[in-house]
Amino acid sequence: MMRVMDGSRIRRALRVLGFLALVAALALAVQHWGYRAALSEMSRRGASDLALASDRLTSELQRYRQLSVLTARHPYLAPRLDGPDGGRATALLRQTADMTGALDIVLLDRFGRQIAAAGSVARRGDPGTPWFERAMDGALGVAHLSSRRYGRRIFLFAAPIFSPEGPVAGAVVVVTDVEAIEAGWRGDPPALFFTDDAGEVFVSNRSELVGRSDLGLVGRVREAGHEIWRMRAGPYLPERGLHLSQPLPVIGLTGEALLDTAPARRIALLQASAAAALCLAFGALLFLATIRRRTLARANARLEERVARRTVALQAVNASLQREVAERAAAEARLRRAQADLVQAGKLSALGQMSAGISHELNQPLMAIRSFAENAETFLARGNAEAAGRNLERISELARRMGRIIRNLRAFARQESAAVVEVDLVAVVEAALEMAMARARQAEVTVDWTPPEAPIPVRGGEVRLQQVVLNLVGNAIDAMEGREEKRLAIEIGQLGDRARLTVRDSGPGIGEPDRIFDPFYTTKEVGASEGMGLGLSISYGLVQSFGGAIRGRNHEEGGAEFTVELDLAKASEAA
Repeated sequence: MMRVMDGSRIRRALRVLGFLALVAALALAVQHWGYRAALSEMSRRGASDLALASDRLTSELQRYRQLSVLTARHPYLAPRLDGPDGGRATALLRQTADMTGALDIVLLDRFGRQIAAAGSVARRGDPGTPWFERAMDGALGVAHLSSRRYGRRIFLFAAPIFSPEGPVAGAVVVVTDVEAIEAGWRGDPPALFFTDDAGEVFVSNRSELVGRSDLGLVGRVREAGHEIWRMRAGPYLPERGLHLSQPLPVIGLTGEALLDTAPARRIALLQASAAAALCLAFGALLFLATIRRRTLARANARLEERVARRTVALQAVNASLQREVAERAAAEARLRRAQADLVQAGKLSALGQMSAGISHELNQPLMAIRSFAENAETFLARGNAEAAGRNLERISELARRMGRIIRNLRAFARQESAAVVEVDLVAVVEAALEMAMARARQAEVTVDWTPPEAPIPVRGGEVRLQQVVLNLVGNAIDAMEGREEKRLAIEIGQLGDRARLTVRDSGPGIGEPDRIFDPFYTTKEVGASEGMGLGLSISYGLVQSFGGAIRGRNHEEGGAEFTVELDLAKASEAA
């Protein structure tokens, strides 16, 4: 038993050691790649800084280079090369130097003798110097040197002055102070220096490097494709630095930069430490997860059992909900069919109420047609064709009247689709009145109705809208039964983007205006043949389906007033 336990401990220890070795290898790899990435990023930033400093130095010197060329072209200087008068030339050069910040501007003849100068230091152009010989050849001479005459490092630009005949007659030399250029960026990171062909530092933002060719370089190595210098050059330069260089042939120098690699090493070490810490934390969590795996497995089994039971219960509830939804859909369909049947029943009820009046309306024209036809036969027998023609015209007019009444009845009785279309409200009211006029005359009701001159198109259904108007007119006629004054007023107007239809009677008014549109609410006597109080409720639903509104109230001068508002067809289409 002890041997088994010792073997298990050894295996566990070996697994731990193997895991630690793997973490160490991963940390070293992360450090290596992190150091390479940090060096690459540092190289990009350093190259940008070096390019910016090189452009700054070049642009500063370019200003004086252009100054020498422009000064050499001044029309006053060329004639002064052969004469002793240099006073005005000296004043011109001093004024130019003061305005541009040049250390000195010197006018030399072709033998190198100074004719005029902005400063007090006398200068002579040595015919043996390359910059002077280049100026005498007609080109721009450029040189950088540590001048004893000025006691500082200078850049000078010698621009040739051409005589009117053509040959070079002299030169203008513009002298620039290098230390004045360095003052603006001395001490800025990183360490920047510009060396000449001999490797000597001529310009730098570190003053201790100026004039040195030995920078304390101990060795050079290549790391991740970059050149690393190991140096011992004092406290202001790194011991290990990333070296970058950029040639500047325009000014005859090479720009170089040294970037301390210590930040890159720190970043790589931090990344490796973070990776090792994450791996160790992951290992610890994995160890704990292994310990708890059995407990979680048992809990998971119990949870799956509960989920299975809950799933069965949810499936039963879902089936019950589906049955309920199906039952509600069937009930809604039955409700829609019942509503459609009620609408049709309302129309048939209205037709039943108007049947006596309509029979009279049709019987009277038929009797007149018979009388006019007999008279026409008599007139034709007597040879009076003109009188017979007038009788035939009357017969034709009566036939058209009967056809119009029958057409309105057939249209009103048919089942109309639920689509909402453009309908002329004036024509709807005319058709409804034509069907109800017989009943109105029978009840001795005076109808005040003046149709508008132009049609008023609204959004609705022609037959359903006729039913609404006919129901309002029929209710008004019934309400005025037994009254001395029986007057029915119908008006149509417009209010904004809506049309308004108003039906007013001279009856006793509405007893309960708030309940007037409730189903089965009626003010008529129980047992009357006029219906069960569904007319206004059906009319309310029809107007709502058109997107309109219907209201009923008691008029301040007596009687009831019903108002129907519908959207104008043009306003609805524009919206």
